[in-house]
Amino acid sequence: MARLPAGIRFIGSFSRDQWYRAFIFVLTFLLYASFHLSRKPISIVKGELHKHCAGGEAEPSFSGQSSSAGHRPPRQLPDNETDCGWAPFDKNNYQQLLGALDYSFLCAYAIGMYLSGIIGERLPIRYYLTFGMLASGAFTSLFGLGYFYNIHSFGFYVVTQILNGLVQTTGWPSVVTCLSNWFGKGRRGLIMGVWNSHTSVGNILGSLIAGYWVSTCWGLSFVVPGAIVAAMGIVCFLFLIEHPKDIRCSSTLSMHSKGYENTVDRFRLHKPALHSEKSRPLDPEMQCLLLADGKSSICPSHVVVLPGDSGNSMTAISFTGALRIPGVMEFSLCLLFAKLVSYTFLFWLPLYITSVDHLDAKKAGELSTLFDVGGIFGGILAGVISDRLQKRASTCGLMLLLAAPTLYVFSSVSKMGLEATIAMLLLSGALVSGPYALITTAVSADLGTHKSLKGNAHALSTVTAIIDGTGSVGAALGPLLAGLISPSGWSNVFYMLMFADACALLFLIRLIHKELSCPGPTAGGQAPLKEH
Repeated sequence: MARLPAGIRFIGSFSRDQWYRAFIFVLTFLLYASFHLSRKPISIVKGELHKHCAGGEAEPSFSGQSSSAGHRPPRQLPDNETDCGWAPFDKNNYQQLLGALDYSFLCAYAIGMYLSGIIGERLPIRYYLTFGMLASGAFTSLFGLGYFYNIHSFGFYVVTQILNGLVQTTGWPSVVTCLSNWFGKGRRGLIMGVWNSHTSVGNILGSLIAGYWVSTCWGLSFVVPGAIVAAMGIVCFLFLIEHPKDIRCSSTLSMHSKGYENTVDRFRLHKPALHSEKSRPLDPEMQCLLLADGKSSICPSHVVVLPGDSGNSMTAISFTGALRIPGVMEFSLCLLFAKLVSYTFLFWLPLYITSVDHLDAKKAGELSTLFDVGGIFGGILAGVISDRLQKRASTCGLMLLLAAPTLYVFSSVSKMGLEATIAMLLLSGALVSGPYALITTAVSADLGTHKSLKGNAHALSTVTAIIDGTGSVGAALGPLLAGLISPSGWSNVFYMLMFADACALLFLIRLIHKELSCPGPTAGGQAPLKEH
């Protein structure tokens, strides 16, 4: 018999469960990357909605350059459109109007996120996420249609942003819950750190796609991303598998021949308990992580109950019940300030680069993607460190501690030239995005399987929505504060960001102290097992 080709042998080396798990990993990555892809165009198109024109209502340009005629739509200007941009954004109050578009989207997203988790845990994830993606694609495209139909009503664009912000809240709780159903706690930080790079990938792709049409036909900068999101919604409906039990796969990563190597995070839930107990056996719907001697953990508040396959039969958790889970409030408030910093960079970084390095809007947008590249490495690094140390809060705290002085250096060094700006963009992106990525993924999944839930698999969506919803409040405040403070100088904006980092660290102090004083930690309440 002929020897099988190397490629076929490689495929056969993985089990059926592993292939399905990899498929869900890639699918959910692409699904949420498309959400972020559709959020980016508004920051790219701002420079086209209002131009620093030479005539009429002339205004000084940060770059010292005026928009060229080639940047105008290749058609005759309507009566209510001027050389200064697209009405009504061509007036002197354009900063307030553009800021209102950002704020309307982010406020709707923050408010809707609290409701989304509660609604989502009561509906099938596949249907809920498909609806959200189709609706998001429609509203994103609707904003771009304003270009083709000569719509100059400010209310039209605000309402479109509000509706888009609301429907986009269906995404995060759904994909995090689905991924957590497929992956156990072993190496969760690393897995979700890699997976969370979809945020940066989506931002980069969104910038490139929107930038391609922004100077010639900015309506397509919204219509094309909207079509991509809607198409991915159809893919979601056809291929997303909510839980491994739906196709009779194991619910966690299975062990290999080495058994409990390095950690017992990889033990199988479907195996019977390894310890004989005088009391009645644990409920089959949950497996509690115990120490090797069968006693409770030294730190009983750090024990986690993992949801079993039959967890879906339990009732959904209430909003107040989720808030009472230890660690939810602290990490939610920490994320509020961490996301404030991250989204300030997201919406204001291109303008800052234009001001400091004197680049045009397109080049500044391309250069700003380096911040997202740094964010990819930061998220992965945070996951690796937290898995190795088994200290989620301490890992976030360390990166927040380093981020504050880094932002100060950024504000000073970036004025020295383009090379310094590139280096600080990568470093700042890693330190700013690391805690943000870790909290919204691995930490949320850990807290969603806390012992107080008693194996309730429905709770993860609500916990995730509470944490990200609170963070979204900061996401709405950050760009607003930057717009109010920036006229007094960019250095004051950086001082505000450093203060926000300090506040984020402050809310983690109690959890960091508990982790350092307890020998078997993680931030999500996970207690380790001793090796046998």
